[in-house]
Amino acid sequence: MEKECHKETRKVIFVFFFSSIVAACLGFSGCGGMSDYSNESLFPEDVASVYVEMFDNTSFWRGVEYELTDALAKRIEADTPYKIISSRDRADTIISGQIQVNELALTSERETGRALEKEVQLRAVVNWKNLKTGDLLIDNRSVAASASFSEWQNQGFNYASTLAANNLARKIVELMEKEW
Repeated sequence: MEKECHKETRKVIFVFFFSSIVAACLGFSGCGGMSDYSNESLFPEDVASVYVEMFDNTSFWRGVEYELTDALAKRIEADTPYKIISSRDRADTIISGQIQVNELALTSERETGRALEKEVQLRAVVNWKNLKTGDLLIDNRSVAASASFSEWQNQGFNYASTLAANNLARKIVELMEKEW
């Protein structure tokens, strides 16, 4: 009886010792392969300030370039570590581009053919230049955004163009992030 008890004790010790070694090995291997995580900034760190130049509007809808420029300046201030500078001479970088505005009918009334719902599409070609080094941080990158509206719901072109400009500004700020 004593031998059987001794065998059981050895088994328990062996299982405990073996499971401890396995647990230690798993613990040490843990997150060792996950070195892709970082707490570095998503944006280039050699830049402190940005001058937002008025975007050139290549379409006949006027005023959208003001909305986009304003939305972009506000989005840069809110979502990046950069400061917006009102003087081009004091800024580290300058962001500029061209904007194209289109309006499309999405749905129309069957009897009259009048558009029930329309869409404003904004497409921008963006440049971001480091004024200290002369390097182009963004070189002629195209980005687009859109928003729909319905005059039947008391929404107009200005409503949709403001929404589209805010969406486009968000996408431009995403372009400003460093490549992964």
